Amino acid sequence: MAEAKVNYTDDMVQTLLSMYAELGNDGIEQIAQTIGKPVRSVRSKLVREGVYVTPTKAPKAVKEDGPTKKELLAQLSDVFPSEVLDGLMPATKSAIQAVIDLNQRLEAALEPQAT
Repeated sequence: MAEAKVNYTDDMVQTLLSMYAELGNDGIEQIAQTIGKPVRSVRSKLVREGVYVTPTKAPKAVKEDGPTKKELLAQLSDVFPSEVLDGLMPATKSAIQAVIDLNQRLEAALEPQAT
């Protein structure tokens, strides 16, 4: 019977585990160079050995761009009929904000002047 090919010797596994314990995920490239295996193979072996810790992803930056498009259109719902608002759905937030600003200026201009 033919023996199964051993991809990692016991010495290689010990080296891999000790280096990973010392270097962590930042040292996987160095471990791969040391034992002469591709990075993906080293990572897979660490997973099979049950020691690999998946790096945490950085949280997405919260973008604060003011009110949402839906909130802007809600401001206009008292002024314009729904057919007009439906036509503004593809518009950009800055374009909708420009319509709101124009409406506010027109309302201010049409208010009776106090004398």
